[in-house]
Amino acid sequence: MKRFIFIMVLMMASSLTAQENKELPYYEVPEYSEEFTAGTMAARMVDALGFRFYWSTDSLTEKDLAYKANEDGRSTEETIKHIYDLSKIIVNSTLKEPNSRADEDLSYSEMRSKTLNNLKTAADILRDSDDISQYKIIFGEQEIPFWNQVNGPIADAIWHCGQIVIYRRSTGNPINPKVNHFSGKVRD
Repeated sequence: MKRFIFIMVLMMASSLTAQENKELPYYEVPEYSEEFTAGTMAARMVDALGFRFYWSTDSLTEKDLAYKANEDGRSTEETIKHIYDLSKIIVNSTLKEPNSRADEDLSYSEMRSKTLNNLKTAADILRDSDDISQYKIIFGEQEIPFWNQVNGPIADAIWHCGQIVIYRRSTGNPINPKVNHFSGKVRD
């Protein structure tokens, strides 16, 4: 009887977690745009990043978050913080706001949620834009062209998502095998 109750509680918790995760953006990649523009292409890159981040950081354990490949490297949690910081640069560009070095004390769940929502906000703005050159990266008085978003924060964040996937494999917690990165969907 105790075993039955334990299994039922585990199933309910699993169901609630899955439902909560589907409420965050990027459980799947949004449908692609009807037309190819600079804005829709840039938005699709951010959407792809969001999808990869969603699944690389889904259901991480304390062991996963603490993992680091060596003493000189970042832990998984520190890598997530770095991706969160990159997401702020991406969204601030689309909001035409300057970047700041404000340090926040956020939990893994808070960083994950804010990162996904930052990426969704940025992608939505880019998707509707006729001129993405207006979305400069602003550091103080310095304005850096949007081109640097592609080879800078966007590519860097994608790189680090792959790093998290490797880290979680190392801790014995691989990503959901039903995730299809090519289609941007999750198989049933």
